[in-house]
Amino acid sequence: MSNGPHILIVDAPYYTHIVEDLVKGAASTLEAGGATWSRISVSGAFEVPVAIRYAVQSMADLATGPRYDGYLALGCVIRGETTHYDHICEEANRALMQLCLDYRLAIGNGILTVENEAQALARAKADQKNKGGEAARAVLRMIQVQNHFGIHHK
Repeated sequence: MSNGPHILIVDAPYYTHIVEDLVKGAASTLEAGGATWSRISVSGAFEVPVAIRYAVQSMADLATGPRYDGYLALGCVIRGETTHYDHICEEANRALMQLCLDYRLAIGNGILTVENEAQALARAKADQKNKGGEAARAVLRMIQVQNHFGIHHK
C-alpha cells in the first residue's frame, strides 16, 4: 500500500477519445508523484462537481470505504451553436471552486473549455499540452499546501 496521496478522478467522457487522453496524462503524472488513484465516470461536466461532493459526503458519513486526499476533475466542453456551453462551463467551474472553498478540498481542474475538437485534442494529448497531467500536478501541489497548513481529510 502506498503512503502517497489517494486521488479520485471524476471524468465526464462525453468526448471519450479526448477524456481518455486526459486520463492517460493525469494517471502518468499521479503515479510519477507517488499517488494512487481511483476513477469514476459521470454523464457530463455539469455532474463532475456533484460526484466529488458525493464522495466527500460518503467519507463524512461512512467509517469504511474509500478515502481521498484530493480530486481530479476531467472532461471537455466544446462550444456549440447555443449558449449551453457558457452555462455548463461557468457552473462546473464555479461549483468546483465552491467545493474547494467550502470543504477545503484539493481539486485539480482538468475540464477543457474549448472552441473546437482540434483545440481539445492539442490540450488533451500527453505529448502536447497535457492538461490532464497539469491538473494532476495542481492537485498534488494543493495537497502539499494543505499538509503545510495541517489540513488533513483522512
